[in-house]
Amino acid sequence: MLTTITIVVMAAALVVGLFASHLRRRRASEGAEDEEASISDLISPLETLAVLLVAFVIVVAAESYGTAGSAAGAEAHRVDQLYEVADYAPEPERVGMQGAAVCYARAIMAYEWPAMVDRGEKAAEASVWSSEFRRHFKVLAHKNASAFELLVEADDERSVARQTRLSEAMPAIPKVVYWFMVVSLAATVGAFAFGLPRRRGASHFVLLFVLAGLFTGSLLLIEDIDKPFSGQIRITNEAMTETAADIGDDFVTDHPDHRLPCDPTGIRV
Repeated sequence: MLTTITIVVMAAALVVGLFASHLRRRRASEGAEDEEASISDLISPLETLAVLLVAFVIVVAAESYGTAGSAAGAEAHRVDQLYEVADYAPEPERVGMQGAAVCYARAIMAYEWPAMVDRGEKAAEASVWSSEFRRHFKVLAHKNASAFELLVEADDERSVARQTRLSEAMPAIPKVVYWFMVVSLAATVGAFAFGLPRRRGASHFVLLFVLAGLFTGSLLLIEDIDKPFSGQIRITNEAMTETAADIGDDFVTDHPDHRLPCDPTGIRV
């Protein structure tokens, strides 16, 4: 919906600008050259404002997109690290921690990723396993286990990465800023169309349409990367998928006599 409105606004600005230019041309007088110079002087600061605004918003959106991607990768890495460090924990916490790590990764893929994409929310199905981590930590603290601090540190980093991923799933650009930018670029395109010289050739129209296309493309790019997990160039859950498969295989190898405490989607069984 937002994409369609953006394209319609930019196209309307171009059409209105060309129509106004046509009317101005029909009413042109001998002083038209001075009028064109005056129009050019007015368009220049508008162009500067539009370009600076687009550059600023693209930087903000790209930074949010990069942070989201880093957080998704970091979370998967910390879950894998949590599984590996749990090897140094005593039984039965070792099996419990490693099983919870596998189930957490599965629940993230099956439940939290869709919930995050649709509503920017966390999933209770995954939070069950993060609570399971803390339950085992309490037991390890009483046992004074050597791996306790490493496990707590890895879990803390996992939690931070998860919260960052969830927060970055929401648009970083406020709607009012986005629409102010759309209006500014539309006004710039319309002003360029209105200010076309009286003696204009095909090159003027080509450059005008190229400019309108670039401005529209910039808006669509910003709108897309501002939704890092649901846009056309979205961040996928590939990192967590690989981690879940890797530590799932490790669990089968490390604990052939135990079953995972969850089904393939991460629901406790």
